[in-house]
Amino acid sequence: MPTTNNADNGHAFRHNVEQMVNRAMAVLDIEPLLAEAIKACHAVLQVKFPVRIQGQIQVFTGWRATHSEHLLPAKGGIRFAPHVCQDEVEALAALMTYKCALVDVPFGGAKGALVIDPQQYAEDDLRKIVTRFTRSLASKGFIHPATNVPAPDMGCGAREMAWIADAYRQLYPEDLNASACVTGKPLDYGGIAGRTEATGRGIQYALREFFRHPEDLAAAGLQGDLAGQRIVVQGLGNVGFHAARFLAEEDGAKIIAIAEKDGALLNPDGLPVAKVREYMDQHGTVRGFPDADFVENPALALESDCDILILAAMERQIHAANAAHVRARLIVEGANGPITCEGESILQQNDITILPDIFANAGGVVVSYFEWTKNLSHMRFGRMNGVNELALVRSGLDDTMRQAYNDMKTAMANESRIKDLRTAAYVIAVNKIARWYKNLGII
Repeated sequence: MPTTNNADNGHAFRHNVEQMVNRAMAVLDIEPLLAEAIKACHAVLQVKFPVRIQGQIQVFTGWRATHSEHLLPAKGGIRFAPHVCQDEVEALAALMTYKCALVDVPFGGAKGALVIDPQQYAEDDLRKIVTRFTRSLASKGFIHPATNVPAPDMGCGAREMAWIADAYRQLYPEDLNASACVTGKPLDYGGIAGRTEATGRGIQYALREFFRHPEDLAAAGLQGDLAGQRIVVQGLGNVGFHAARFLAEEDGAKIIAIAEKDGALLNPDGLPVAKVREYMDQHGTVRGFPDADFVENPALALESDCDILILAAMERQIHAANAAHVRARLIVEGANGPITCEGESILQQNDITILPDIFANAGGVVVSYFEWTKNLSHMRFGRMNGVNELALVRSGLDDTMRQAYNDMKTAMANESRIKDLRTAAYVIAVNKIARWYKNLGII
């Protein structure tokens, strides 16, 4: 079960999201009743279910939160982690609502979590747990291709999504669209090319667009293009690994530090990202990787002198206690909520630019939307006109990230009260949702 500490962190995380939304609502002069309707979490399901593991009964706890159903299905990943709580799930669900609105993906926001350390279970046992979790959610209507569609998040991936899809199909074999009940599936099980690396690829496209604007580079104290930019990456999981690899191998950036939970690697000449990941997979740690300096405290890497800092680990990583020590000129939120409101205020005082999470890590849900529509159409993308599916996915993602960035720029240009990209992103998202409520006469 989650600890009291973690519950406190989850509450603080949810409060952070609400503060960001309130800031946007103040700019838009949203009336109180409409504001309350937009911010409210529509529904939260908690499930507890027993599974026999190695002859012993274990009881597992999970959640699925639906923040908004202004558009359907509600969309958001499922997190597998030993320390997770309901407040955290609700905060993540809210972020999904605003993220989808910003990038014009026609979904509501949802999120799920299962209290588990997946590394502690054999594959067969883990599949039993995931199957039972799926049945618990689906029986209450919290997994369905038309209303609530999960995706992978921390601690799980394509394998687990295939298990969820299989469990759902067994429950509802007559559902022609059963494969659309979840996204992030393996390619040969209804997935789409480019989904695994989508969030990391989205970060790359976001940075490429940022570097197309000389005035934004100058404001951040940067110049030139991505080639040679010194980048620190926190978290070499799916998001951090793909973002770092693409930026290094395709754009010529230098990954000068990689921070993981057990320490950090530093090399001013650049780290070979693929080799570091291979070493991690083999040894379960970055400690001992050759041709790099190792530091015990990974938080120190966040204070390295660098051009770009990519936060791709957990929420609340930069806060009031350490924000003043950050020396990056540009921060990219690859994870959800890695900077607290207090930390952000300090960063802004130091003229550090932030690409906010609801923009920078939107690549996953954008490509999930492509996968979902592919599943509903029962046809591979590009089959009718002979275009390569991966090329279509990348082009669509690139266009989406470019459009969202320029929408934020336009919002800042048109409203003097908007001083940063995060506020711009939330103003755009909240305004779209508010218009939806008003057009239907709900408020």
